[in-house]
Amino acid sequence: KSLWNAGWSFGKEKLGDKPDVSKGSFYANPLYDKHPDDSVAEKNPLAYPNNLWPTTALPELEPSFKSLGHTMFEVTCMLMGQIDSLVKKHYPDYKPIIEPFSKTHKIKGRLLYYFPTEDHDDASWIGWHNDSGFLTSLTPALFFNDETGETIDNPDPDGGLWIVDRKSSSVRVRVPKDHLVIQCGECLQVITGGLLHATPHSVRASKPPQGMKVGRASFPVFIDTDTDFKLAPPPGVTNEQIFEKEPSSLVPPLKDRWEGPEQAFGDFLTKTFKQYYEWNKSDK
Repeated sequence: KSLWNAGWSFGKEKLGDKPDVSKGSFYANPLYDKHPDDSVAEKNPLAYPNNLWPTTALPELEPSFKSLGHTMFEVTCMLMGQIDSLVKKHYPDYKPIIEPFSKTHKIKGRLLYYFPTEDHDDASWIGWHNDSGFLTSLTPALFFNDETGETIDNPDPDGGLWIVDRKSSSVRVRVPKDHLVIQCGECLQVITGGLLHATPHSVRASKPPQGMKVGRASFPVFIDTDTDFKLAPPPGVTNEQIFEKEPSSLVPPLKDRWEGPEQAFGDFLTKTFKQYYEWNKSDK
């Protein structure tokens, strides 16, 4: 019911009409093992699945996942408070969202492992996309000798996370080991009236040294409001202000999915998942 957004998931997502076997995922909510209201969870199984932990096989995973995920959540809430202050300066009638954001149950941590591949184009580990929600907290990636499990340095200066900047240029992102990246999603673009923009991004597979197969791991935590939150921009903001600076044609246009200030976040997510599936199937 959650579309495999709980526990281990491999080969369930699709790139176009083919299963995505380039990576595997372990999903869990680092703050809540289940939604406190069963009726809400039943109506929104994609947003609020119950956690599934491999307690016997890997007992250390749950406390580690929750500890790091909780820290990432707290830091991201601090940033959201600063975003509220920034938007308020530009749009005095803006209603801050730090309260619904910090009290949300819609939090998804995703441990990702990208398997070795012989494909090294700009979208070989994951294709170009925007995060559809509000803010994504992201740890620096780890790289591995896939056959031994040994942690290694990234062997390819062009391998890893790429983004599209405000000038529509593709830029390789290099994250220091002791930092977090916090990335803007499409709902944040709407509620800030286009002041902040969603970040198109992809992951390019690293070219390995001779005789080695290289894998990559990362840990994003997607932090959003609850699903009933209305995606309303600041009063007086026009659609042109929200969409005028979208930097890339590599992702489905946001203007085709946001229906206006009465659209609930959960409805926007449903429409977005459908459009991305159709977009990935099309020839571009």
